[in-house]
Amino acid sequence: MDLRIHASFLPHDDPDASLAFYRDTLGVEVRDDVGHEGLRWITVGPVGRPATSIVLRPPVTDPGVTEDERRTIVEMMAKGTYAGILLATRDLDGVFARLRARDAEIAQEPTEQPYGVRDCAVRDPAGNLIRIQQLR
Repeated sequence: MDLRIHASFLPHDDPDASLAFYRDTLGVEVRDDVGHEGLRWITVGPVGRPATSIVLRPPVTDPGVTEDERRTIVEMMAKGTYAGILLATRDLDGVFARLRARDAEIAQEPTEQPYGVRDCAVRDPAGNLIRIQQLR
């Protein structure tokens, strides 16, 4: 089979703050910004890699989600335990310096992990954990 990850979804609770973070702080390109009934879906992705995207979406748009589940999702987002993504770069120190200079919420500075990778972690404005791994 020829399978590829085309898009991953991350929730946002403030589309303008998320847009600014991903575009201006992480430096990814904005591919789409769609509004519908007061909600926004923003598609971003790495420059030069049009086949890979992150869709920033409102967290509770699925009609099958109950009101109790919606509250749980919002609570987990506030704690930063609802969603995350792993990115990779050849220049972890450079990326981390950019994140720090732009006042990103640092969750972990670049660290050699006991499981054999070097990475760091930040949180986006919605609390999503973004780990960034050094490519070797």
